[in-house]
Amino acid sequence: MPRNVIAIVDDLFFASKIRGTAEAVGVSASFPRHADGVKELIQRNSPELIICDLHSQKFDVLSLAKILKADAATQTIPLIGFFSHVHVDLKRAAEEAGFDRVMTRSAFTNDLAAILTGD
Repeated sequence: MPRNVIAIVDDLFFASKIRGTAEAVGVSASFPRHADGVKELIQRNSPELIICDLHSQKFDVLSLAKILKADAATQTIPLIGFFSHVHVDLKRAAEEAGFDRVMTRSAFTNDLAAILTGD
């Protein structure tokens, strides 16, 4: 069974990059369209990782992180957020919200295959 990842990303460039890399490394990636879809995907797919674009316009990813980290059923799922390097305040807010790892978009892109496979 392939590793399952949920990607909360509305930027088409990053969604395409994640989808293509996931296919190349044999990882199943799901992209919820709304907040309720995240909970459904977690229950259905038991993801090993959740990736969030901290600049998402469709999702309140900071609130989502707090909710996931407060719930015993989801608090152990690693949360990785990526952001534009000029928004250091967003990095700090994500860490405070419970993200396990927060990285710049360039570092995320460079390490994407390893992130998806868990290496």
